[in-house]
Amino acid sequence: MGSILTTKIGEPDAEVWKFLIMPFMSGLVGYGTNWLALKMTFYPLEFFGIELLRIKDQPLGLFGWQGIIPTKAAKMAGDCTDLMTQKLLNVKEVFSRLEPAEFSKVMEPGLISMMDTIINETATSYVPSIWEFLPDNVRDECVLKALEESPQFLTSFMEDVKEHIDDIFDLKTMVVEHCVANKQLLNNIFMECGDKEFAFIEVSGFYFGFLFGLVQMVIYYFYDADWVLPAFGFIVGIATNFIALKIIFEPVDPVKLCCGLCFSFQGLFLRRQDAVSEIFARVNTQQILTTENMWTAILTGPKKENFFDLLRAHTLIFTENLAGGLKPLVVAGVGADKFSKMKEEIAKRTMDELPGVIHYSYDYTLKALDMERTICKAMKGLSSAEFEGVLHPVFQEDEAKLIVVGGVLGLGVGVVQLFFLF
Repeated sequence: MGSILTTKIGEPDAEVWKFLIMPFMSGLVGYGTNWLALKMTFYPLEFFGIELLRIKDQPLGLFGWQGIIPTKAAKMAGDCTDLMTQKLLNVKEVFSRLEPAEFSKVMEPGLISMMDTIINETATSYVPSIWEFLPDNVRDECVLKALEESPQFLTSFMEDVKEHIDDIFDLKTMVVEHCVANKQLLNNIFMECGDKEFAFIEVSGFYFGFLFGLVQMVIYYFYDADWVLPAFGFIVGIATNFIALKIIFEPVDPVKLCCGLCFSFQGLFLRRQDAVSEIFARVNTQQILTTENMWTAILTGPKKENFFDLLRAHTLIFTENLAGGLKPLVVAGVGADKFSKMKEEIAKRTMDELPGVIHYSYDYTLKALDMERTICKAMKGLSSAEFEGVLHPVFQEDEAKLIVVGGVLGLGVGVVQLFFLF
């Protein structure tokens, strides 16, 4: 490479363009490595490659890669839920906003159809000879009796649901299961909350890389050892990622310059606390903490047995009141034992079919719980240090890996420069 130096001194214009493009190439390296590092944070959702050897919950395998967030979806979703339950909302307080009487009212259309079917089918099965010969108005009266009892049944039941919500609803398990089953959900939260910061990381890679490239150009002009270009490529890849992350999250608290007379400096992400709070609350409540997801978790989650025990206790009381008027007639016709079995059947059918009409309550429940406003307000009130914990964990999980990946990519580009330009 020594002949190049002689040429440069003797012929000032020779190969000057190769040196002039160095800052631009370095800028592209910085941009490219930052862009790729971000993509590798979120994608691919599942492991891509040949998984010959891979440590559990680590994105890198012997021959392949999985996005950092998808790899650690369970842990990150759990941490995100812990943040919400510890800092942003109290599940019991939120569910206390449900008004049982109003809940019963919005459920009425579903209950009318449900109880009509249950009573007709159960009576036809257990006492067909009596039920079929009853006048229509008498049978309608039985259904109306059920509807009269329903509001009290649902009101008392929902009072118990509110009181025992922690015993029947596991929020953390619900969030984790949804995020693991659909890893893009967790990506969406971080990508929307940090969209401006991610754009800064990409663009800043070019500017920082350009500055490093100026230094590289001067050094290589006077000292053109083979290792200079790969070394600077490695440094650019590492430094652009590292500096961008520092500027986004540090300092946590505002630092006043010139005794506060000029301006204050704070991490870019932290300065957007109000805007990010609104995005975080909206994305969470629209994609994960939906009314449908919460009711599904109550009905099918790890605490479902507690819910159905609660429902059974109230259903038995409801059935006793409902069937009470028919008891003398039914007992006289089929006996006390069969009447008892019929009550059990009505109770069982009510328990089985009530989840099928719970969707009538979705709109009311969404409005009553008001979770989006609750989360947003609480998040805006967090200290800067607490708020920093919302997005930073994405990078902290494997920050070193991302920085090293940037360095390796930069080194590769440096090698290409060496052999194809010089």
